Amino acid sequence: FQIAAHEETIPLAELYEACAVAREILTGKHAVGRVIARPFAGAPGNYVRTPNRHDYSLEPKQPNYLTRIREAGVPVHGVGKIHDIFAGCDIDESHPTKSNVDGIAQTERLLRELEQGFVFTNLVETDSLWGHRNDPVNFHRCLQDFDRRLFELLEALRPGDLFVLTSDHGCDPTTASTDHSREHALLLAYVEGRNAAGQRHDGEFADVGATVNSWLGGKGAPRGVPGQPIPPL
Repeated sequence: FQIAAHEETIPLAELYEACAVAREILTGKHAVGRVIARPFAGAPGNYVRTPNRHDYSLEPKQPNYLTRIREAGVPVHGVGKIHDIFAGCDIDESHPTKSNVDGIAQTERLLRELEQGFVFTNLVETDSLWGHRNDPVNFHRCLQDFDRRLFELLEALRPGDLFVLTSDHGCDPTTASTDHSREHALLLAYVEGRNAAGQRHDGEFADVGATVNSWLGGKGAPRGVPGQPIPPL
């Protein structure tokens, strides 16, 4: 559920207040996962989204994999809009970002500074800026920009660190629709210091959470929570 408003017509504070009220209403039998404040700017025919989006999420059911990780004594760091997605639940420290470049830089900093922890990063620009806008040229450029920075993230890993690169849905910029697209999602998992030649994994998205939980020493999956650790990690 989204409420969009021009920043020069509806002040951000008013938009956020409206979304907070909608969040209170859209619960129970009317529940939706997220209420999204979607501010934009510009002239008619040339509107652009601003970085001031804010998500009002339902609190996830607990316990979940983040709960298990924290119970194991591992702090959870959310980079980007992770805090908003999970309504702040089981997030020890939030690191908001303004761009993919900022998100990558903060992730690298945490990888180098933390002695232990789960760094959970969300990079949105292929989706929010280019996928939904059906702009394959800039979508491609955005992927290239990340690819150039990937080495810096891998270089920051320590022996035994698990690095997982994945996506939660497609957003094909070449289709007629501006919505998310259905396709096999990317999943790459790498352990620093090990041979990277692994097998293809055809599982469900919850397997990522189960794998991270197992790797960080969390207890087994809570009752009713799907997912199996990816072998042979």
